Amino acid sequence: MARAILTISSKNYGAWALRGWLMAKLAGLDFTEKVIPPDDPVMKAEILLLSSSMLVPSLQHNNVKVWDTLAIGEYLHEIKPQANLLPADVRARAHCRAICGEMHSGFSAMRGALPMNIKGHFPGFKVWSRAQTDIDRVVAIWKECLATYGGPFLFGRLPGMADAMYAPVVTRLLSYDVPLDEVCAAYCKRIMALPAMQEWVAAAQTEPEEIDELDAEF
Repeated sequence: MARAILTISSKNYGAWALRGWLMAKLAGLDFTEKVIPPDDPVMKAEILLLSSSMLVPSLQHNNVKVWDTLAIGEYLHEIKPQANLLPADVRARAHCRAICGEMHSGFSAMRGALPMNIKGHFPGFKVWSRAQTDIDRVVAIWKECLATYGGPFLFGRLPGMADAMYAPVVTRLLSYDVPLDEVCAAYCKRIMALPAMQEWVAAAQTEPEEIDELDAEF
């Protein structure tokens, strides 16, 4: 059987790439990375247009090609159901899909104001009101899920699709020094402590210092 291939973009800047990659890691999929070079227009489009539906990340597996991030998650859940990317309980699963969909299509103000930059740290960063509204909603989602399903992850004992979808937000909140309450700060630490996240961050640290377009105002 041919090994799966996951096409991704920058590990420092690529929020959607991180989501797809982390889902594949959490699912236990054996895959090879194909990284689009920094000067490729497709990679820049994924980063700069902040789109939830690009051709990156893209998964090729058993003659199947899947490129939308939510579709990758659903496909991985079908082929690796034992990984519990989605909850077993039908109500919890519906809730999980709803908050994943909200991340997939929403929070554009936060994404524009706080672009993912794992190597960056911006203490005292001023978060404008529309972005703060998005952050408040993310925090509300996290606290509801942690209280409802008992943690330590959004839908219980194991990290899953929802945690992967919100992982780039965790990196943003840390990079831009956004104040968090104790519950959400602890959740961020748990996400960053995942072996897969540590692997991703270590690789991000080796990338070029900047991509010129990211110097522009969003």
